[in-house]
Amino acid sequence: MPPNCELTLGMVCTDHAVPGQTSWTMRADERFANPAGIVQGGFVSAFADSAMGAATVTFANASGRRVYTANVEMKVSFLAPTRVGSRLTCDARIVSGGSRVAFAEAEVRDDAGRVVARASSTYVLTPRG
Repeated sequence: MPPNCELTLGMVCTDHAVPGQTSWTMRADERFANPAGIVQGGFVSAFADSAMGAATVTFANASGRRVYTANVEMKVSFLAPTRVGSRLTCDARIVSGGSRVAFAEAEVRDDAGRVVARASSTYVLTPRG
């Protein structure tokens, strides 16, 4: 069962075959629109965060580790407005990682192929007991 945040956003994982990389889709629902009629940046950020967090899990799983992952900082650059109704994709990957920390990047594109946001983040990995 996916986490509630992924269910709320309508996120669907389309690829997690390569350790440390994940791809996702999400429809930019009208519930996420700001008063200007575009998707509020926090929802785009949450999309990128979930994708990068999942990438950290596949990164750790590849070495036989089961972990909890926590985002400790995140930077998002919004490069174009995200239109309501767009089918968004997010590709996330681990740039560098060790036993306790992983650094991730993500790129969010709309259905026209435009990059609407880029994100980077640091995650702390905690072993599952």
